[in-house]
Amino acid sequence: MRLSQHFGRTLREAPADATMASHKWIIRAGLARPLAAGIWTYLPLGFRVIRRLENIIREEMDAIGTEEMRMPVLHPAEVWQATGRWDSVDVLMRLQNREGREFALGATHEEVVVDLVRREIESYKDLPRAVYQIQTKERDEPRARGGLIRLREFTMKDAYSMHATEESLDEYYNACYRAYVSIFNRVGLETIPVEADTGMMGGKVSHEFMLPHPQGEDSFVRCENCDYAANVEAAEFVRSEALHGEPKPLEKVETPDCRSIAQLAEFLGIEEVQTLKMVFYTVDAGEKGREIVLALLRGDLDVSEVKLKNEIGGGELIPATEEEIAAIGAVAGFASPIGLNVRTEQNPDGVLVIADESLKKMSNFTTGANELDYHYINANFPRDFQVTRFADIAEPYDGATCARCGGKLRIDNAIELGHCFKLGTRYSEPVGATFLDADGQERLVIMGSYGIGLDRLLAAIIEEHHDENGIVWPRAVAPYDVHIVALARDEEITRVSDQLYNDLNRAGIATVYDDRDLSPGVKFNDADIMGMPLRVTVSSRSLQQGGVEVKWRWSDEREIIPLDGAVERIAKMLSEG
Repeated sequence: MRLSQHFGRTLREAPADATMASHKWIIRAGLARPLAAGIWTYLPLGFRVIRRLENIIREEMDAIGTEEMRMPVLHPAEVWQATGRWDSVDVLMRLQNREGREFALGATHEEVVVDLVRREIESYKDLPRAVYQIQTKERDEPRARGGLIRLREFTMKDAYSMHATEESLDEYYNACYRAYVSIFNRVGLETIPVEADTGMMGGKVSHEFMLPHPQGEDSFVRCENCDYAANVEAAEFVRSEALHGEPKPLEKVETPDCRSIAQLAEFLGIEEVQTLKMVFYTVDAGEKGREIVLALLRGDLDVSEVKLKNEIGGGELIPATEEEIAAIGAVAGFASPIGLNVRTEQNPDGVLVIADESLKKMSNFTTGANELDYHYINANFPRDFQVTRFADIAEPYDGATCARCGGKLRIDNAIELGHCFKLGTRYSEPVGATFLDADGQERLVIMGSYGIGLDRLLAAIIEEHHDENGIVWPRAVAPYDVHIVALARDEEITRVSDQLYNDLNRAGIATVYDDRDLSPGVKFNDADIMGMPLRVTVSSRSLQQGGVEVKWRWSDEREIIPLDGAVERIAKMLSEG
């Protein structure tokens, strides 16, 4: 590709809203341009990277026996309604055609796949099967950010597997897991697989592939002592004991203006670990309308809304208003489970109260009195109040105790690059996707789902492979292998550069050729910004020394190689570099 004919251009300055390195260099190198928030156009240079990523992914997915196919972006509402996700997936983009029929733009394709499974799979002899596609996804993300890190329209490789047994699912899941490790290694990224929440996909088991990054919007924990790693939304940890002796008599004390845990602890001269935190939400309860959910946990811990949402079966959690809190007999800022009408098996109409496991290891703690400016001290469970049930609803914290080995957990920010799910029968059961086993018995198809976002993958590669001058592409994903820089426009330099460009292309070496009539400084700056692995400079000085100058993008070392055999030498350098 000759830069004189190239569509797109480099920019001297990054956009003001570019806070991540990848965002800056994607714009400056002319890889892509934003059309709207979270919607980008790939220019030819960036699209070549996407194609190389696709090829790597195809090679790895094909190698584990997964067949490529193509599914539509436009989905009739019925397929989403059949699985129960039409109203529960909040990023789903919905629309109507001229006849008033409802559709959704594909945020993911489990619904389409299970509809195919219902029609294509009849017998255990048809299983296992695995398919994938590289397709556009549309999601109504509340906050697009980070250039290509979080988009509303993006390209995903999504794969789906179908099985007769859990053992068969495990076998493919492990194969896909290994394929993901290989994909990320091949593109120059050292990811960390972590246990994860299944989110809107459902199922029981999932793993995310995390790239540690200080600006990543995901967080994960990993143990300093063992190999345990998990997304904070799914992480387990040991609650330390907060026992303060044998139960003492419950006592009400005046606590003026102590509406927060910190204010209360300071006023009473106690640690936050000795208090009980109460967090009120409202949640859509279907036919019952909106209801209050009360989360209880130790005062020094925070609620994991993802864990709480999973525990109550989904729905959108919205912080309750003071009026909503008052309606159940509690007082905001001084709230307490003591005296509340709590839901139990014997009392199904009470307030849903989910207590974190930390409450089990507390005694003589302080909680509100449901009265302005008053708290109770020496509160104890179950003597003084009831809960609906216990669950793990707390977020882990840096330095928490690992539930696997007792070591310390550390929290890091990260960019999520891939996700694998064991869906089980989450989708086959509601639509009746079954098969006949060897005994002629009808059984539900067991499924898995596996995704990688290509746009985010491209951005992550740049995050890991850049310097102060521009992108430093790993050769496996670079738009071109070689960047020829022709200095000056005299007849000899032009002749040598043109010949070398043609010879490299004939040898199958992808080459970009800067044949523009611009200064050497501009050409070298653009070569650094674009970041091709090997730069070849043709100049009067190099020709006087008997050849052309070659330099790796990541090195300051330069050498002159003879014109005779230059293509073979460059090919060898690329194969070894």
